[in-house]
Amino acid sequence: MSANALVSTVLPSVIAIIATGILLVVRAAAFRLLRRWGGRTANRLDDIIIPVIETPSVYWCIAIGLYLGIALSELPEKYVFYTSKTIHVIVILSITIAAANLAGKIFRDYIRRSSLPVPTTGLAYGIMYGSILVIGILVTLSVLGISIAPLITALGVGGLAVALALQDTLSNLFAGIHILVEKSVRVGDFIRLENGLEGYIEDITWRTTRIRMPANNMIVIPNNKLSQSIVTNYHLPEKRLMAQIQVSVSYEADPDLVEAILIDEAGKAAAELEAVLTEPAPVVHLSPGFGEASLEFTVAVQVREFSDQAPAQHELRKRVLKRFRKEGIRMPFPRSVFMREYRT
Repeated sequence: MSANALVSTVLPSVIAIIATGILLVVRAAAFRLLRRWGGRTANRLDDIIIPVIETPSVYWCIAIGLYLGIALSELPEKYVFYTSKTIHVIVILSITIAAANLAGKIFRDYIRRSSLPVPTTGLAYGIMYGSILVIGILVTLSVLGISIAPLITALGVGGLAVALALQDTLSNLFAGIHILVEKSVRVGDFIRLENGLEGYIEDITWRTTRIRMPANNMIVIPNNKLSQSIVTNYHLPEKRLMAQIQVSVSYEADPDLVEAILIDEAGKAAAELEAVLTEPAPVVHLSPGFGEASLEFTVAVQVREFSDQAPAQHELRKRVLKRFRKEGIRMPFPRSVFMREYRT
């Protein structure tokens, strides 16, 4: 190898290495300053942006260093062309992935901090992430000189066959989008299906909805099945709901006294229990009313959400039972059989 050829090869490599090293040092110092600055600010935006661009910035430094080395080299034009295109593709793809991750994290953080009833589900995140990736891929193809029009035409022709083959999958995808847009059920809501299954919605993905049952089991339901099912949402229009217990007393008891005791105990429970709300105030009704062997009262209190029903009913029943025993009010069995012994 001649001296000129050696110089024309080694010198650009040295320049590329030195430029890359300098850029990496500057990058490290810049991120160190940014992290210190971010630790002193109350805004969470910098805490999201810095980790997202920290890794891709390494590739950007390397790409710039290589580009400077190639620009100063005397390599054949063909190799310079292909190497430059490769660098462009790497930079564009790294920027695309960083932008997709950044958009997804900003979206989730904004929805979490706002009062908007929009779920940060896997499906919503996937749609946003996929859209940015598609744009990045189209830009990459354009940089490579590949015409997009024939590709779109081919995808349109093949899309019909794919749609027929993936009919069930696409049905679940569009059902999931419909559920998100309609907002009839949202992540975190407690729902009950028409078949009796109930639980909290953990996530709505592109194909299924995951529901965590009170027993901590997970139900996985296809989105199209959920969209066609009759669903009771205990978090809409609001989480607050009514919890009821029925109380039976003897016909010998004074109904006014029983009503006063029940209202008093329900009021004390609302004031002392976190799960029970003081407003609206507890109510007592003589309903269902006249039973076969007892007077039937219903006590209704307001609780914060569905999961508070059972603890509130449990505590309220104990309080009523203790108070009735103290006041001497009898709670008869539905049927009582008295046997008397006769002697002749």
